Amino acid sequence: MPGPSPSLTLWATYTLTTATVSVGLDSAGYEVLSRILLALSCASWLGAVAYAVLRLPGTAWREETPAALTFTAATALVGTGFRAAGLRDTAAGLLALAALLWIPLLGARVPDRQGAVFLRCVATQGLAVLGAAHAAAGSAAWLAYTALVLFWLGLALYVVALFRFRPRQMTDGAGEHWLAAGGLGVSALAGALLLGADRGGFPLWNDDDRTVLTRAAVALLVLTPVCCVVLLTAELMRPRHRYDVSRWATVFVVAVTAAAALALAAALDVPWLDGAGQALLWVAVAVWLGCTAWAVVSARAGGGVGRVRSRARR
Repeated sequence: MPGPSPSLTLWATYTLTTATVSVGLDSAGYEVLSRILLALSCASWLGAVAYAVLRLPGTAWREETPAALTFTAATALVGTGFRAAGLRDTAAGLLALAALLWIPLLGARVPDRQGAVFLRCVATQGLAVLGAAHAAAGSAAWLAYTALVLFWLGLALYVVALFRFRPRQMTDGAGEHWLAAGGLGVSALAGALLLGADRGGFPLWNDDDRTVLTRAAVALLVLTPVCCVVLLTAELMRPRHRYDVSRWATVFVVAVTAAAALALAAALDVPWLDGAGQALLWVAVAVWLGCTAWAVVSARAGGGVGRVRSRARR
């Protein structure tokens, strides 16, 4: 996940990934672990806010588009974690903040390199995830309908990004090219939560709506690991051994796919998918721990945790 300000990128990517793992753990019933990771994501979120306030000029936010979009998605996922913890007002405040951050970034230019082109989709689907989570918990129906609009808008933005994504970035990228799968995974999570939203005590979708949503969510969940296989094959062909902040995009993909599988299993009552989601969730926890350790070792070795390297041609 690129950005002209590597430090802001680091805070934002760590927040997004950690919050996503927290959401997955909550869905699987591991509340204590979920709250611990939620606290870590809140700390890094505050770090991103402090950096933006103290180090960036007032007019620079829109120029920091990749990092800003990542932070917007992270804000929404942190809000989803708070909603799962029952802190409705805090989650609502973060939803409003994420929406305010997202609006001016829709028309901002995203660098046409690596996986940055998918960040607009990720941020949009992040809002859809939080809106659907509110609706699933019994909030106003208009949030579910708004989240549905954001869901389809996010898919449209993904298609646009796909045409801007250069295949050679899979071998040249430092890690953020995994957002090609991350966009699919967070879209699947949004669709799954929308399916479960009408369990909040009021009907939202008719049979046709539910059929379309189900097919879309299932297709996205199937496409995500397919995309991961392609990206992993490219990584094996040309390994990247040096730590880069963009590597957190890989962790995000595993975490959001696990969360999507668990949410879809709950919405469709599919026990085997729940088992698969839980297994993948522990893989996500292991990868998250591994990337955290890698980041610490790199920092101690003077590798520059916040540095963003890429061999892709600009």
